[in-house]
Amino acid sequence: MPVTSSGAATLGVTRLLDVDESDRDRILGALRDAAEHSGASRALVEPTLPGSRNGGDILVHLRFANEDDWQKSDFDDSLADPAITRVNGVTYQGAPLRRGSGTVYRALLLRVPAEVDAETVATFESELSMMPRYVPTITAWQLSRVGQAVGTSEWTHVFEQEFADVDGLMGPYLMHPIHWAVVDRWFDPETTDIIVRDRVCHSFCDLPAPVLS
Repeated sequence: MPVTSSGAATLGVTRLLDVDESDRDRILGALRDAAEHSGASRALVEPTLPGSRNGGDILVHLRFANEDDWQKSDFDDSLADPAITRVNGVTYQGAPLRRGSGTVYRALLLRVPAEVDAETVATFESELSMMPRYVPTITAWQLSRVGQAVGTSEWTHVFEQEFADVDGLMGPYLMHPIHWAVVDRWFDPETTDIIVRDRVCHSFCDLPAPVLS
C-alpha cells in the first residue's frame, strides 16, 4: 500500500494523565467535552490499554492547524482537576505519514540529553524513522522533536504510530529484529550506544478514528 503524507505540518498536543481510580469515568467525560470544544481538528481521549508503561491512565491527543489555534484553546485548564495526579505531555509540530487504517494509537515520549552530539541524534532519529519500513502493522506514524515538554522529564522527542491492532504493537513491532537488534541499543544501559537514560513514556489506547492526519 502506498505511503501518503498529510502535507503541511500541524501542531500536535499529547497528554498522559494519571487519575485517581474512583474519578476516572468522571475525568474521562470532562476531558472529552473539553477536547470537543478545544478547537482541535482531531481529538482522541481514551483510557490507556494494559501494557502501557509510565503511560498514565488516560491518553489525550489533539491536533491543531497551527500554534495560534492551540494558544486560543483552554484545554489544559481542564487538567487542573485535583483527581489528575500527574501529567506528562508534549507539544510539537510535524506532518504524519500514512499507508492504511488502524485501531490503536501509541505515543512514545523520550529525552535525549543536550550533550549528545547532533550527528548521533540524527542517526538515532533516522533509525527510529525507518521502523515502519520493516513493520507493516504500523499504519501511520510521525517522529517529532518536542517544542514544549510537561511532566517528569524534559522530553525531546515523541514517536507516534497508529497500529492495525494491539497484537501488531505487542508482537510484530516490539519483537521485530529491527527493534531489539538496532533501535534498542539507544535505550539499553548494557551498550555503549545508550543515549536515552531517563524512563520513557510508552502509552497506547483504542483508536476510534484516525488522528495522524
